Amino acid sequence: MAGKKTWRDMSKGQRISVLVSGAVNLALLVAAQRSIAKTPDSNIRGKKVMWRALSFINFFGPVSYFLFGRRRESGLVGGTPAKR
Repeated sequence: MAGKKTWRDMSKGQRISVLVSGAVNLALLVAAQRSIAKTPDSNIRGKKVMWRALSFINFFGPVSYFLFGRRRESGLVGGTPAKR
């Protein structure tokens, strides 16, 4: 079994991919935390505390919050309010 690679052992491409994936993960975490803070309790499935904790799971936590944690507004069609 090979030992852990250090930063110096990585190629330039590997370093860039680590930095980009870290930045994407951080951006998703911040977006999920802000959304949880600003969204009323009635528009979130489950408890806010649960979603806050789950959003710290790398990549999958924030994505699962955005896919499953928020309630969809029934009056919206294609992201804009439906005309009546």
